[in-house]
Amino acid sequence: MGGFRRFYDEGTEYSRGLQDHASTETAPGHSTVLSGRDPAHTGIVTNSRGVPDASAPVLGMMDTIGASPRRFRGTTLYDWMRARDPDTRVLSVSRKDRGAIFPIGRAKGNVYWYAGGRFTTSRYYATALPDWVDAFNARNGVVRLAGTTWSLSRPDSAYAEPDSLWFENGGADFVFPHRLPVADSIAQRITAYPWMDSLTLAFALDGVRALALGRRSAPDLLALSLSTTDAVGHAFGPDSREIHDQLLRLDGWLGQFFDSLARLVPGGIVLVLTGDHGVSPLPEYEVMLRHEKAGRLGGGGAIAARLETAFERRYAMEFGVTFENGLLSADVEALRARGVNVDSLSAALAKQVAAWPGVAAVYTPATLRAAPPSDSAAGLWKRTLPPDYGWLFAAVTRPHYVWSGGSLGGEHGGATFDDLWVPIAFVGPGIARQHVDREARTVDIAPTLAALLGILPTEPLDGRVLSEVVSGIARR
Repeated sequence: MGGFRRFYDEGTEYSRGLQDHASTETAPGHSTVLSGRDPAHTGIVTNSRGVPDASAPVLGMMDTIGASPRRFRGTTLYDWMRARDPDTRVLSVSRKDRGAIFPIGRAKGNVYWYAGGRFTTSRYYATALPDWVDAFNARNGVVRLAGTTWSLSRPDSAYAEPDSLWFENGGADFVFPHRLPVADSIAQRITAYPWMDSLTLAFALDGVRALALGRRSAPDLLALSLSTTDAVGHAFGPDSREIHDQLLRLDGWLGQFFDSLARLVPGGIVLVLTGDHGVSPLPEYEVMLRHEKAGRLGGGGAIAARLETAFERRYAMEFGVTFENGLLSADVEALRARGVNVDSLSAALAKQVAAWPGVAAVYTPATLRAAPPSDSAAGLWKRTLPPDYGWLFAAVTRPHYVWSGGSLGGEHGGATFDDLWVPIAFVGPGIARQHVDREARTVDIAPTLAALLGILPTEPLDGRVLSEVVSGIARR
């Protein structure tokens, strides 16, 4: 049985799962899943201000910034488990550094991601890789794929999507089959192809064996982030034949992984499925095939660059003015200290951006504070921005519009429903088989798992226990 079918047929599945915040990126999304708290409380607002940390070099990598969870605030499920049982074991694995790091929070443990053609970690966690990681990397199994092709895994008739849309993959190599890279580059470039997920699952399985995860009398924690769907979605869009085939392959690999995990772990296993964000359709697809109004909004980066340049010239220092998915960030305290009227500047910029076609709403710090509870878009940004975060305006797009740097790729981050919508499902002993047609949020996952484990969070949470998941456990 495939992995997705297992969740749908055997567990509790919520049809309206949400990443319930505005900055729908990888880092903020992952920070919510096992913390039970919104980005406004985890402190992780954007990818660029997520894990990058020059003080924590990546092992074996000389040309990367480094990565750690130092910006993360508060605790996660792993901390709560360790509070009851200090011997709790953990393994967190992802293709992306932020996908591996933030589910575990600031705790140190077995946290690995793929960089430079191999799985590694940073000096925040270790000074050397353990033998089992070195052994996995030494096998270099991905080289066997060099020069082969990514062809459809099922007959052509099984795919309803067209395979001739010129705007996919930036206008290049958008028709099956796709040639994989040659031997001297495939280890670095495999991240764009479905087999990256298979590689990540194989690495995780080796880790479970090496660490004897789940073989104690008390629970352990495994966190897996599979990122190829994101890569394929960015390249080809969510309506492509490529994403269809990617998900078919992932379904099969997940099913095999769960079967192998069940043989390695003798006790009961609780599985949870969710996503760090959704994705918006390619605007070109919306216009040409669905005949919807759609477009790409690319002016935010230019605003940030102009402001930063002007301030640096005037004050001979940097102010960190950046634009990311509707949010213009800056060191507003430094600006105020130099006599800049930040409130007036924010209001003027917001008025300018509000006039752009495709922008649904724009907030300044003042207008966001004053927004009523009925303003759902304002609520998304309130759940995103910590009180001490420096910013000038925060905007959301209309449906089918995306923030874009000018490429033809798929995007997320506009805080539309497509970006917010993610799966949420639980499978495990005593968890009922049911489909629940109501809203559930990713911040609800951690408190629900804590309730299943009979442990208490060590701080206030934004999420709540999902009663449908724990009701069967309570009756046992």
